[in-house]
Amino acid sequence: MAAEIVNPRSDSSTEGAPEEPFDPVFALHRGGKMAIQATVPVRDKDDLSLAYTPGVAKVCTAIAEQPDLVNDYTWKSNVVAVVTDGTAVLGLGDIGPEASLPVMEGKAILFKQFGGVDAVPIALATTNVDEIVETVVRLAPSFGGVNLEDISAPRCFEIERRLQEELDIPVFHDDQHGTAVVTLAALRNAAKLTGRTLAELRAVISGAGAAGIAIAKFLLAAGIGDVAVADRKGVVSRDRDDLTDVKRELAELTNRAGLSGSLESALNGADVFIGVSGGTVPEPAVASMAPGAFVFAMANPNPEVHPDVAHRYAVVVATGRSDYPNQINNVLAFPGIFAGALQVRASRITEGMKIAAANALADVVGDALAADYVIPSPFDERVAPAVTAAVAAAARAEGVARR
Repeated sequence: MAAEIVNPRSDSSTEGAPEEPFDPVFALHRGGKMAIQATVPVRDKDDLSLAYTPGVAKVCTAIAEQPDLVNDYTWKSNVVAVVTDGTAVLGLGDIGPEASLPVMEGKAILFKQFGGVDAVPIALATTNVDEIVETVVRLAPSFGGVNLEDISAPRCFEIERRLQEELDIPVFHDDQHGTAVVTLAALRNAAKLTGRTLAELRAVISGAGAAGIAIAKFLLAAGIGDVAVADRKGVVSRDRDDLTDVKRELAELTNRAGLSGSLESALNGADVFIGVSGGTVPEPAVASMAPGAFVFAMANPNPEVHPDVAHRYAVVVATGRSDYPNQINNVLAFPGIFAGALQVRASRITEGMKIAAANALADVVGDALAADYVIPSPFDERVAPAVTAAVAAAARAEGVARR
């Protein structure tokens, strides 16, 4: 069976209800955004005997004898569980599992639309780390991969780590790694546009949550010169005594320049600003950045630096919005990453696979590279195949592919 991108709507539930002003958003969501569709016909008793009993028993018996056959004779090898507890949904925060479902459905149809991967939304009625891990482990036999979504920090780090340790299928927290992959791709092209390398850049990240921490670690792995991360209390540095364990580890890895104090002071002379926190960065702080700076203000719907302000001082400006150029959108990464991992039945998604995805995404831009085009559109049909192929090749090179 496959997740079909349809919108089955029934008017029966609205009979007798008072008329309300038309809202296209609610109209689109009525009845949900997805359904299940069979991939084989069941037209008569012969079809039924093959698709179900008695024929299906042959397949069940074969899988019982050779468990790996489940990947060949079920949908497992091309289906992802999109798992959330509803604690960090978009910019809405902790709104609970039921309210998260429209977003999880949206994620599922993006998997299908952009990567050809089936996905099932799973919203859990628990925020307990142990219970989430146990639940996903018990569900895992039905899936080829797990996409963790909208789970608040710092719990998301432990959940992902433990699931990666316990499962032999890819586990990927998109809020962390999808954002990091697309950010690196855009940053590589911005550096190329201005004749620089990553090693020559100093970046400042606003936000020490899941995305900010993942971006910082990923940029370091990719070879950036230096990166400092700021939370609500300022730059995450070794001299602070109020850090969580996660931020203490971050302080050991980042901020080679030894900066301390406010985000604004850290921006003085910085080459790159990356915003994943919300709030507003004062214009004088943006003005203090180095010549030829890049501003990636990715908070939605209100970027940390308005594009009009950013363009006064930066060579390249990116946001998380679709109505401005250079949208840093996770949909550029996660469908192709999972498609590539599933294609080779990878046991995990490695750093090398993520870097390969970022490089492939950057390369799609090619000779069209320009200040307002350092990252391709999600609707560019070259994106998913390029990322898929690069991730599959990297999985084979790193020894995590099983076919």
